Amino acid sequence: MPPRGTRPTDKFDDDDYPAYTMGRAAEMLGTSPAFLRTLGENRLITPLRSDGGHRRYSRYQLRIAARARELVDQGTKIEDACRIVILEDQLEEAQRINEELRAERSAAPPSA
Repeated sequence: MPPRGTRPTDKFDDDDYPAYTMGRAAEMLGTSPAFLRTLGENRLITPLRSDGGHRRYSRYQLRIAARARELVDQGTKIEDACRIVILEDQLEEAQRINEELRAERSAAPPSA
């Protein structure tokens, strides 16, 4: 997965582009639209809205929703699954930032 801060030049390459309707997203995840609404209510994902007010999901949001579904399928309560996924995502972001800082530090010339 590319770093979250970069912006692709093409919508086809943009993980954050809201390309999927609720029905299509639910079909891809093998779940119901109600499941996706519940993820939104638990603040795991916030879909963008089309001009007509319909929810649109990105590939990134679908990956997050798929991880939550995996946990729910294993018996985790949906509220707990959402919190776990949020924490996993925060940890991944922190690790990415740490790696960038280490790379910058090792590339910097030694101070005198």
